[in-house]
Amino acid sequence: MTTTIDKQSMTDSARRAAARVPDPEIPVLSIEDLGILRDVQVEDDVVHVFITPTYSGCPAMDAIRTDIDAELREAGFPAVRVHTVLSPAWTTDWMSDEGKRKLAEYGIAPPSGHSAVHSGPIPVALSVKCPHCGSLKTRELSRFGSTACKALYRCTDCREPFDYFKVH
Repeated sequence: MTTTIDKQSMTDSARRAAARVPDPEIPVLSIEDLGILRDVQVEDDVVHVFITPTYSGCPAMDAIRTDIDAELREAGFPAVRVHTVLSPAWTTDWMSDEGKRKLAEYGIAPPSGHSAVHSGPIPVALSVKCPHCGSLKTRELSRFGSTACKALYRCTDCREPFDYFKVH
């Protein structure tokens, strides 16, 4: 019984450490906020962390793997294996409400709506809320923003450009 409790305690501690790792592209978000931290398991004193990239070719994955390894070693776990899980594909539905709130505070409009993965057809997006002034009078300038995950928008009220984290 003690072994089960110790293993669960180690797993919980390892999960908390992995969850602290920031996204290298949007440092106000942790990988848990972003929803890419899928699971943490401890087997034979080895921590296995399972992550799903936002895109299969996401250039930040190497940095995230390195940061997870460093964070867990700093937390006292000497053996870490980070596994990339491609199925099911990541969706913005996995992003936490806290993560969406942090995005808006950072000046990036969070995804509006849900992906079609669980709900059928993709709903028509009528507008994207400006993270600076809250106006719905915005327009898309480019389908791609600072990263492939985002589109570039501009608010026609406050005239500020901003990234929009696309629903997918």
